[in-house]
Amino acid sequence: MIKRRQFIGGLTALSASYLLAACGGGGSGTSDDKTAAAAAASGASGTAASKTAVAKTSDPNSVSIPPASSITDNSGNVWTLSGGVGGSVYCNGSPASNTYNVQMVLFYAGVIYHEGTGGQFYQWTGSGWKGCIDPRLGGTSADGTTIPGSSYIIDKSNNIWTVNNGVILCNGAPVGNTYNVSLLLWYGGKVWHCGTGGQFYVNNETAGHWLPCSDPRTAIAPAAGMFYGMNGHFDYTYTPQQVVSILKGMGCTSYRVGCTNTSNQLNALIGLAQAFQSAGMTLVVLINQGVYDSNGNVFANESAAYNQGYSVAQGIANALKPYGVTIYECGNELTRTNATVLDFTSAGTKASDFNNANWPAMRGVMRGMIDGVKSVQSNAKCGINFCVNDVGAADALWEGMQPDGSGGHPTVRWDITTWHNYEVYGDVFSLGADGAQPGFDLPTYCKARYGVPFLITEWNTGPERDETYRGNYITTRLGEFYQNRKTHNIQGVMYYVLDSGDQTFGIMKGGTPLNPAYSAFQSFTAANPDN
Repeated sequence: MIKRRQFIGGLTALSASYLLAACGGGGSGTSDDKTAAAAAASGASGTAASKTAVAKTSDPNSVSIPPASSITDNSGNVWTLSGGVGGSVYCNGSPASNTYNVQMVLFYAGVIYHEGTGGQFYQWTGSGWKGCIDPRLGGTSADGTTIPGSSYIIDKSNNIWTVNNGVILCNGAPVGNTYNVSLLLWYGGKVWHCGTGGQFYVNNETAGHWLPCSDPRTAIAPAAGMFYGMNGHFDYTYTPQQVVSILKGMGCTSYRVGCTNTSNQLNALIGLAQAFQSAGMTLVVLINQGVYDSNGNVFANESAAYNQGYSVAQGIANALKPYGVTIYECGNELTRTNATVLDFTSAGTKASDFNNANWPAMRGVMRGMIDGVKSVQSNAKCGINFCVNDVGAADALWEGMQPDGSGGHPTVRWDITTWHNYEVYGDVFSLGADGAQPGFDLPTYCKARYGVPFLITEWNTGPERDETYRGNYITTRLGEFYQNRKTHNIQGVMYYVLDSGDQTFGIMKGGTPLNPAYSAFQSFTAANPDN
């Protein structure tokens, strides 16, 4: 618990809202106009082709030099292009900061812009110029925009994506090695493409630009019956029967509890498993094995880590197999230990956010736990747990890569993608990178990349929130989870925690519900069946 609070506190910066340097509203040009505009805007790469066209618009608030000789803005300032095309921008007869080789001055939606020779646009800030795209192109493309269908795609960072002779370009420059591209897609905050053979790929610059995946637009519904879940601990004073009764009263059908391969913890889990088996409920068992050996040192090598993970997981699975446990989460927040992440304030979207030297130990213990469970229960489902926005770690493990970018290492393949999503991490359906970059839909990404169900095994707001805030948060978040469960392959969402011994995280204390958080949870499950 202390480590969790410290971790969440250390990531407070990630919850801050971010501002994009967007620079224009929607345009009203024709499709042909936008095609020309895309060619002009792609000139950031400096190619000759980028200079071939300039966007046009019928917007009455759009005036440009040329053809006009001057522009009067909404404040009465008069803008001119001294020396004509190729000259400098003047305002009220004086140079407007430092400009040269200007091809056009544009007044659009109440803002002054100018275009340089390479097709790069700049917006007047009141004291200087900042780079932007041609504002007449519009803002971020609508979700689901495709090429063909559209002439270009604009992502949340105002990058312009096009396809030329089957090759993908971003701002006029090739992105990775692509050819015979039949479809470029903007979906869930990511750029995807499909080749003529039908294989989809998603753009991820930290792992070689393009990674194989399935069509992210395909809706997948997981099996019903364990969507509403709760976390707990093996050492509660509640009896297993009391836990079952409490969970049923809240509308929960699944429960996550961690344990190690020790007799006192296993005996507690066996009692819970028996009670859950009788009640027809799902017990998700977290195998609490870390990357450290018995002396507190990171495992010396991948083999030693694998052997330890295998032994512990095999022992736990052997003990619980007779009582109907079939879902195991192999490790808890292993990507977020002092040994594995370089900076706790990073979101984890890049493989380079993680410790290259200790990576084999983490990978080894994960592989060992999965294989240890499978050696006992070949049909059991094993999950690997991630935090914040650790897709950099997930992709590297899945592809057998190191944080330094080298490949050819053992792969980690899980049956369920499990994630923790506390409020400070951001909205899981629009999760930002490092607190400053635009968000993307994480469950959609995982659905398409790994092709397995998605399980949020911990979620809550911060420990400092009062119960009124917590109740509202529960209602809002459950609503979002529930709405997306059948399209995003979300198998379950497990609230943290049943009882924390205080009012920091628990939804009850000593058997007494903490309201309005408890009643908010109970009311939502009653009104929204898991079917």
